[in-house]
Amino acid sequence: MAELLRSLQDSQLVARFQRRCGLFPVPEDNPRENSAGPSEGTTRVPEVAHLPANPQAYVEKHVVKNYFYYYLFRFSAALGQEVFYITFLPFTHWNIDPYLSRRLVMIWVLVMYIGQVAKDILKWPRPSSPPVVKLEKRVVAEYGMPSTHAMAATAISFTLLISSMDRYQYPFVLGLTMAVVFSTLVCLSRLYTGMHTVLDVLGGVLITAFLIALTYPAWTLIDSLDSASPLFPVCVIVVPFFLCYNYPVSDFYSPTRADTTTIVAAGAGVTLGFWINHFFQLVSQPSPSLPVIRNIPPLTTDMLVLGLTKFTVGIVLIVLVRQLVQNLSLQVLFSWFKVVTRNKEARRRLEIEVPYKFVTYTSVGICATTFVPMLHRFLGLL
Repeated sequence: MAELLRSLQDSQLVARFQRRCGLFPVPEDNPRENSAGPSEGTTRVPEVAHLPANPQAYVEKHVVKNYFYYYLFRFSAALGQEVFYITFLPFTHWNIDPYLSRRLVMIWVLVMYIGQVAKDILKWPRPSSPPVVKLEKRVVAEYGMPSTHAMAATAISFTLLISSMDRYQYPFVLGLTMAVVFSTLVCLSRLYTGMHTVLDVLGGVLITAFLIALTYPAWTLIDSLDSASPLFPVCVIVVPFFLCYNYPVSDFYSPTRADTTTIVAAGAGVTLGFWINHFFQLVSQPSPSLPVIRNIPPLTTDMLVLGLTKFTVGIVLIVLVRQLVQNLSLQVLFSWFKVVTRNKEARRRLEIEVPYKFVTYTSVGICATTFVPMLHRFLGLL
């Protein structure tokens, strides 16, 4: 078993997968030969404790010999990144079913927090380079085990499947196939981009499967959170903030803590938003606590236009709220701690980064679940 785990953690296994998919490093004796992709020139990334100074701390130029796999896996990698979640989750809430979005957000927050914390506790390095070609620079300073992209993709796809199969009428095999394809593409993209070993990816999938199985009996409790006591909002704010502020301390700075705070705060905001809707009776037709079988309506042009309009209106309001709250919270924190305004390094300090991220994205979550639907109703879009 130990030998199998070592082989799955071997960077050469990732490199062989990249070569089979047509991704090669530029030969050292001919650095100008037909390089392709976004890395133009060798780019040094910040040296960190778990990365050797040379050559691990480089994102090399690379040669792409199969552009089908290149664009497929680059697109698949984006399905596990922030741009997907800030579009897919709100779209699901505003246009498909708040019942589903509530479950998706809660499970997504749970698996992402556990995955991010596990990275900084285990401190397993990412694949070494060379032989692996790394295509992403932002997260190269983070640790590798488990792959949170794999965790999030597995959680989103299978939570959606499990939550919708008793609520909507559709072929189960089709839903299962889509869930498997989605999560598999995201998992393989982490190997193609050189950001994870096979063991990292498998570990992420297995941890998520365990968490889904463990929490599934309590999913109906999630559906009743919006009817909790008036003290519920205090717990929703205090507990997540405590978890973020006491995030495991790292030997160097990486975006892991900030990303974790963003995710947890958004989840807290969404949960608080559902509670506000129920407590103040801001929704005309609350989602039923028990699944109700529904037919999936056919997609029409009018429905598509309405959905895109609601999405555009919602995203614009969210962006405005995010920018306003972020600027105000940073100004207050900079003034409180007597820090020079616009000091980017100061934003990384624990006492500034966690509060401003938490306040900003909690506000975004509340806005998405409470104020955007109110605006939709005011504009006659519901």
